[in-house]
Amino acid sequence: MAATEDLEDLPGVGPATAEKLRENGFDSYQGIAVASPGELSNTADIGESSAADIISAAREAADIGGFETGADVLERREQIGKLTWGVEEVDDLLGGGVETQSITEVYGEFGAGKSQVTHQLAVTVQLPAEHGGLAGSAVFIDSEDTFRPERIDDMVRGLPDEAIEATMITHGVAEEDGADPDDDDLLEDLVEAVLDRIHVAKAFNSNHQILLAEKAQEIVSESQDDEFPVRLLCVDSLTAHFRAEYVGRGELAERQQKLNKHLHDLMRVGDLNNTAVLVTNQVAANPDSFFGDPTEPIGGNILGHTSTFRLYLRKSKGDKRIVRLVDAPNLPDGEAVMRVEERGLKPE
Repeated sequence: MAATEDLEDLPGVGPATAEKLRENGFDSYQGIAVASPGELSNTADIGESSAADIISAAREAADIGGFETGADVLERREQIGKLTWGVEEVDDLLGGGVETQSITEVYGEFGAGKSQVTHQLAVTVQLPAEHGGLAGSAVFIDSEDTFRPERIDDMVRGLPDEAIEATMITHGVAEEDGADPDDDDLLEDLVEAVLDRIHVAKAFNSNHQILLAEKAQEIVSESQDDEFPVRLLCVDSLTAHFRAEYVGRGELAERQQKLNKHLHDLMRVGDLNNTAVLVTNQVAANPDSFFGDPTEPIGGNILGHTSTFRLYLRKSKGDKRIVRLVDAPNLPDGEAVMRVEERGLKPE
């Protein structure tokens, strides 16, 4: 990946254009190479023809856009990380956990536990790899005022003792011989250290949400050389603002167009930075459904095609939740059961 100061080496990119590109998150050849001419044209205030030339040069410099063998793809996929839910049965359903370089969509009705999942993963992403984490930090875009630091506190305390000890050491809370999961002072320090590694922004409307995704791209990219690079981007919920602001069939096309761009911005964050992207989605009842579950996810085919993994959460008895894998490119459909408890997501 090229350094940010080399953007001026691309044909047609002077200092002013380079600055505009960097301000909008295009700080590498690879990031420019996967952009569309229209997107780059609007960002840098240049003609589409010039933008196409810049993209072409960036693709050549970044060695991107060509064909590769299946063996090359397999080798690249070996770099993909798997992030644990903290529930072995759900991890097995997902082939080992939530994948980096993919969008995982979790949908379900109100109270099904979607926000519990985002909070749990914001904790487990910080665990060392041997405990199912990615030794990274998280970015949380909150569109429904769901983020609660108190819930993170509960979930940190609910981790297995070995995971707590290991995370105390990696987060600099305790030395290797002094990590104690029963020490309240150390636990307080660990909770604070975990919260410090979750970057939260509240989205006030759909346009603000789109801007936050672009800002997240910048934060994630800049973090890659840090001790705890961003390895998880959560959006809770992806569709709430779009659903509220674009009402009726007359505005459906515009809503889907904006949602499509937003999803591709998120996809780029995951692809370019080996980051897991988790989005939650609302549901609506299908009045034409006479048999089975009438609930359907919002977002239509655009969201269905863009999400790599689709998971449906539904309520069961008490604190039980059914997790159903609805769609995945390489995994069979299936179900797992988990509990939503005070200390986080737990096995049945």
